[in-house]
Amino acid sequence: MVDRLDSISVSPRQDAWRRLKKNRPAMFGLFVLAALVTLSILAPWITPYSYAEQNLELGPSAPSSAHWMGSDLFGRDLLTRMLYGSRISLAVGFIATAVALLIGVTWGALAGYLGGRIDALMMRAVDVLYALPFTIFIILLMVVFGNNIILLFLAIGAVEWLTMARIVRGQVLHVKQQDFVEAAVSLGLTRLQIITRHVIPNVMGPVIVYATLTVPNVILLESFLSFLGLGIQPPQSSWGLLISYGVETMEEYPWLLIYPAALLSLTLFSLNFLGDGLRDALSER
Repeated sequence: MVDRLDSISVSPRQDAWRRLKKNRPAMFGLFVLAALVTLSILAPWITPYSYAEQNLELGPSAPSSAHWMGSDLFGRDLLTRMLYGSRISLAVGFIATAVALLIGVTWGALAGYLGGRIDALMMRAVDVLYALPFTIFIILLMVVFGNNIILLFLAIGAVEWLTMARIVRGQVLHVKQQDFVEAAVSLGLTRLQIITRHVIPNVMGPVIVYATLTVPNVILLESFLSFLGLGIQPPQSSWGLLISYGVETMEEYPWLLIYPAALLSLTLFSLNFLGDGLRDALSER
């Protein structure tokens, strides 16, 4: 009886957090992501080297007591560049995904709930944009408006929202047929109130799962742009840029690829675990 009263008295957010804490893989993913963010912030106090400091006499060296993960072709400490690179990679991943979420959820929710000709018109616009090559579109934005990190966030997010809009629209078409939406309509709530208070919160499960998969895709897209000279440029670093350099020298200096790739893979697994946990915690009830 007490457990039942406790479950009633807690808010939906508290209930979701309680269920999330019971999911060990999700908490592991959350811990790893929190640790990566903390390490990236504390990078200047963790390593004695600068991310741009070169030591041409040292050159590419294997992991040692002085350089725990070795050094690159210019003698720069790889661990330092990975820590500083995590700032840019995580920022690109999370901010660009947030931009895609804002546009995609809004567009998909409006199209799915309003329906009819408005839905058809909005989704045809999505189909037209889908036909455009995303990478070329981003390159044009970078060439026209200049090369800077803020624009990189916005440019990547501006092309990653299309799939998000389709996912949200499909979920909204199902949710708007539910009884609680019809009850909200009978109570006289406006369309905007119904969409923001009842529809969008009940489609966030699949949206969050897809968002966790979007983050690593955005990081890889940033690495491709950096490789073309349109993204992050030396002496700055990002995981994608480090992996690109590692691929070129993997036969002679494998540590230049193994460590950045392992860190990106760990981030990917953590995001997947956290996304699955959030999906279960935020599932429609």
